[in-house]
Amino acid sequence: MIQKYILSAMALGLVTLGAQAQSSVTVYGVADAGLVLERGGSAGSVEKVSSGVASGSRIGFRGKEDLGDGLTLTFILENGYALDTGAAGQGGLLFGRQALLCLTGRAGALSIGRQYTPFYKALNNVADPFVTGMAGNAQNLFANNSRADNTVEYITPRTGGFAADVQYGFGETAGDSAGNRYLGASGSYENGQLSVVIAHQRRDNSGATAHSRNTMLVGRYRFGEVTGHVAHARNRDLLGNDSRDTLLGFTAALGGDKVIASLIDHHDGSGLRQHARQAALGYSHPLSRRTDLYAAYGHIINRNGAAFRVGTAIDTGSGTTGMNLGVRHVF
Repeated sequence: MIQKYILSAMALGLVTLGAQAQSSVTVYGVADAGLVLERGGSAGSVEKVSSGVASGSRIGFRGKEDLGDGLTLTFILENGYALDTGAAGQGGLLFGRQALLCLTGRAGALSIGRQYTPFYKALNNVADPFVTGMAGNAQNLFANNSRADNTVEYITPRTGGFAADVQYGFGETAGDSAGNRYLGASGSYENGQLSVVIAHQRRDNSGATAHSRNTMLVGRYRFGEVTGHVAHARNRDLLGNDSRDTLLGFTAALGGDKVIASLIDHHDGSGLRQHARQAALGYSHPLSRRTDLYAAYGHIINRNGAAFRVGTAIDTGSGTTGMNLGVRHVF
């Protein structure tokens, strides 16, 4: 009888150890801070120490459990913070950058929570050589819809180079399921050095009486040490005004260093003709595998009362010229 209890206890211990071996929690993050100079703002020039210049400073927790039969459950809780002041980012939300659960299997990935939109992922991951950071941030002119709340998202497996991403954000408006609703989707193709994505998004206002929408085609191709980037978006705002955004850029690897540049044209289709153009140049130098120094310059020319500003990864900026010098550590 005693031997039976001992064997049962050993078996239970092995099962527990096996379960622990199949589960993990990782702490990760980014610490990013630098000097930011802004010129051309209505209130005058600004010089400041800023956080999240090249990449938003963050600390995150990623957990993973193998459920068996090819299924994996992952959770992500990611907090944004300001390294210069210690304040919480994203309006003070505890996990304002990401908060989600994701079930992944042979049929793809299904996730729920506060998540990056398909449109933003296409712009950030493929189109923008500045990766939506520093003074060259493409979101200075392109649509800035990084995240959506209350979303359910499905991403297909990649087959023959093709994959799709579909996201629905519940507006949670009483009496009207369309109020504040978000719809987003993208289709992508990858083959060797080539990546192409087409993305679309639509966001309804609170009364579901109007909606904005954006459709974008982006591409990236690697030519040896140089990567070319291109994007074109067609937009319509809540008032029905049309506009177009076009980006051309490159990333050049010089040993471990990188030189990045882009030109963006915003064409306003309304009667106001509030066009804008942005030119930007950046440079990064690795100090180690996890730490790099960076510098960037961006300038916007606004026409006919357009009011676009040069910002950074988390700041919309105050002027039409921005200069950055900073350091980023990834952990």
